Amino acid sequence: MVSHAPRVAFYAGSFDPVTNGHVDVLLQACALADRLVVAIGVHPGKSPLFSAEERAEMIRTAVGSAAVGAGTTLEVVTFADLAVDAARRSGATLLVRGLRDGTDFDYEMQMAGMNSAMAPEIRTVFLPASPMVRPITATLVRQIAKMRGDVSGFVPADVADRLRAKFA
Repeated sequence: MVSHAPRVAFYAGSFDPVTNGHVDVLLQACALADRLVVAIGVHPGKSPLFSAEERAEMIRTAVGSAAVGAGTTLEVVTFADLAVDAARRSGATLLVRGLRDGTDFDYEMQMAGMNSAMAPEIRTVFLPASPMVRPITATLVRQIAKMRGDVSGFVPADVADRLRAKFA
C-alpha cells in the first residue's frame, strides 16, 4: 500500500458573511483534502460587518460536521499578508478558488498565474459553484440584509440569524 503526504488545501476569502456559495465550495474542497485550512483575510483599513472571530464561528458551524463526515480536518485561520505566504505557512499544496462565471474565471486565471510564479509548489484548483448558488455574493447578501430583505435562501440559517440581529 502506498501512503501519501496529507493533502492540505487552503481556501482564502473575506467570508463576510459566509454564504451558501462559500459552503458549496468548502464542501467540494473537503472531498479533495485531508486538511482544509479556511483563511479569513483581515486587512487594516477594511471594516467588515462581522469580526474575524464571528466569521470563523460561522464557517465552523456551516461546514464543521460535514468536514468530519468527509474525514477532513477543518482549520480556520486569519491572515493579513499574501494568500500564497499564508498558504505556505499552513503547509498547503492546493489553493482552492471557487468560480461562479466567466468573469471570475478571467480574474482567477490571472491570480493563479501570479500565485504560481510566487509559489510554484502550490497548485491552484478551481471548483465550480453549483448552479443554485452561482448568483450569490457576500456583497449582495449584506446589501439585502441591510435593507431588511430575506437572505435565508442565500446563507446558512445561523448566518441569516446573525444578519437579522446585526440589522435589527
